[in-house]
Amino acid sequence: MTNLNTRDSGAATGTGDRSRPRAALPALCATQIVSWGIVYYAFPVLNPRITDATGWSAGATTAAFSFALVVSALAGIRVGRILDQRGPRTVMTTGSAVGVISLLTVAAAPNVPVFIGGWALAGLAMASTFYQPAFAALTRWWAPDHIRPLTIVTLAGGLASTVFAPLTAALADHLSWRHTYLVLAVILAAVTIPAHALVLRAPWPHAPTSPAHRTADAAAVGRSRPFLLLAAAFTLSSFAMHAVVIALVPLLLERGYTTSQAAWALGIGGAGQTLGRTLYAALARRTTTTARTTILIALGALTTVALAAAPGPYALLIAVSIVAGMVRGNLTLLQATAVTDRWGATHYGRLSGLLAAPATTAAALAPFAGAALAVPLGGYEPLFFLLATVSVAAALTAPWTGAAERH
Repeated sequence: MTNLNTRDSGAATGTGDRSRPRAALPALCATQIVSWGIVYYAFPVLNPRITDATGWSAGATTAAFSFALVVSALAGIRVGRILDQRGPRTVMTTGSAVGVISLLTVAAAPNVPVFIGGWALAGLAMASTFYQPAFAALTRWWAPDHIRPLTIVTLAGGLASTVFAPLTAALADHLSWRHTYLVLAVILAAVTIPAHALVLRAPWPHAPTSPAHRTADAAAVGRSRPFLLLAAAFTLSSFAMHAVVIALVPLLLERGYTTSQAAWALGIGGAGQTLGRTLYAALARRTTTTARTTILIALGALTTVALAAAPGPYALLIAVSIVAGMVRGNLTLLQATAVTDRWGATHYGRLSGLLAAPATTAAALAPFAGAALAVPLGGYEPLFFLLATVSVAAALTAPWTGAAERH
């Protein structure tokens, strides 16, 4: 069987190199919007309708979604190693196909166990199609000038919720939640499978070997104090940020807003992510890696407090959602460049997989934990105050992550 990826020892990665697949960047922009929008952001919009229609508890359905993220975290470590060796084409094409199968399984699920099984497949798709493999591809193909393509693809990816949260709500107004997922599965298949299979065909370059890219053994880096503290900071921050995203819709519903208004508030945060990412390059020029890590995580805590403290008016909540999205957008780029900023690009796939695993696991637990904690806390407003405290703990850890920082 012919491998979908080829490896060319002569492929270079300098500026203007012909080994860079020009169509890969716009293709990855499109597939990130569609993959994130359908596999991730459709769920918080559809979940209230799923529980109403099936009688399944919100705890059970959010646990299924959380399980998908756990699977993604664990699979991401192995995916990172494959990406380092073989490139993104096989991984992302297969992941897209698995994503379609997962949505069809979810849509047809007659009971909670099958529903959970569908989301387990979705976790494999997430690990193979979301930012991690796209970042690995762009970092290798565009090195050492990878910041610009990373920014561009995350600018596009930030529109996922802006496009698909309202679209999902509109579909659900006319279709059942099951038929809505079927329509979304068709869109996912039509866009992502051919894009990944046909466009990501460039030779996969060897890892950079110049002094600027050399690093210690990946296992030694993974055991180092800065790496472990960085993983802790990202894990706490990821838990808080993902819980906020998933809990925003029920928070606004609790305050009397309509499902459509809540979906737009969630979706507009995506526009904020896009706006925020345009500012990251300027922030990176003016701050050290450690300083911007601390600043961005602290700003995440501040926006979470604002959402908890401001019950309205709706326009104010929209404004806060945009700012929160700006912070999340910058945090995505911060995590995308954390490995290369400190340890170079040689083991990017493996180290980014190790770094992302606990953060993704925390993100996996966040929806379930948020829904579970909201009850004893007395609602979603006190939950948001608690999540802000978690972000503060992450911000206090961040200043200690720069001992291995690259200059």
